[in-house]
Amino acid sequence: MDRPKVISVNISDTKGVRKTPIPEGQLEVGIGLVDDGHSGTDRQVSLLAMESIEKMRQKGLDVNPGDFAENITTEGIDLMAFPIGTKLSIGEHILLKITQKGKECPEPCAIYYQAGECVMPKEGIFADVITGGKIAPGDSIEVLE
Repeated sequence: MDRPKVISVNISDTKGVRKTPIPEGQLEVGIGLVDDGHSGTDRQVSLLAMESIEKMRQKGLDVNPGDFAENITTEGIDLMAFPIGTKLSIGEHILLKITQKGKECPEPCAIYYQAGECVMPKEGIFADVITGGKIAPGDSIEVLE
């Protein structure tokens, strides 16, 4: 099995819409992904596994990284397997702490209407930035106990 890694870093101006992949981003303590619609909120950074996106593709949806409004698309790591408080090391400097698993959507968001279904409420996680830095596709991810 390959090492867990970042597949895509995604950004949007507002919350609840598909995000656009960018070549690299900047994560900041207390903020999240700089210039993203979620930055500075109680859910600083969102993560979703490529494996979850693949499940939606198998259902016939034409979806890609960022389409479920996640900031970081991962591969090779079962994000939902770790308890709240687990720390993830990304690249050389970044440290994230899992703060929430899944989310409640009181009403269907734009993604639900565009994609027909959203995996973020069931399979996405949220994290706070403990140590910031640059993040880019290909960065390794390590779980710290």
